[in-house]
Amino acid sequence: MECTIRPMQKEDIKEIQQVAQTSWHTTYEGIIPLEIQESFLNSAYNDEMMQRRLEHTIIFISEVEGKIVGFANFSPVNESGEAGLEAIYLYPEYQGEGIGTALLREGIKNLEGVKAILINVEKENKIGATFYKSKGFKIVSEFDDDFDGHILKTVRMVLHV
Repeated sequence: MECTIRPMQKEDIKEIQQVAQTSWHTTYEGIIPLEIQESFLNSAYNDEMMQRRLEHTIIFISEVEGKIVGFANFSPVNESGEAGLEAIYLYPEYQGEGIGTALLREGIKNLEGVKAILINVEKENKIGATFYKSKGFKIVSEFDDDFDGHILKTVRMVLHV
């Protein structure tokens, strides 16, 4: 499957919001109650927050035949050479096609001075955890995360680049 990876543009916001919503509902069904998912998506992916992400973080999108099918959102690199992978979401039907790997590689290639990528993944998110492990991420800690009143078992992982 041929995909194109490019930096996000303002015109991409609506499509990225749709990818985030669909991916979240699929990934967290049975893990995070739907009303908590909706509350999070409405606050983290509303138009204002998307504009803020566009201005203050690094976002790459993946397109297949002109349609946005996924994105990866990285924090800027800090003084220690660390960047956070804040989000990497794909439509479920595009998972397992190498697109997530391409998004991760694009971030690593474009994050100037990056030495490590850090992520938090919900322990029950088997698809995400398997993906990160297959890319060389290592577990550094586990903790309980109060996610809008719902306790999640969260795993912190790092990839040294």
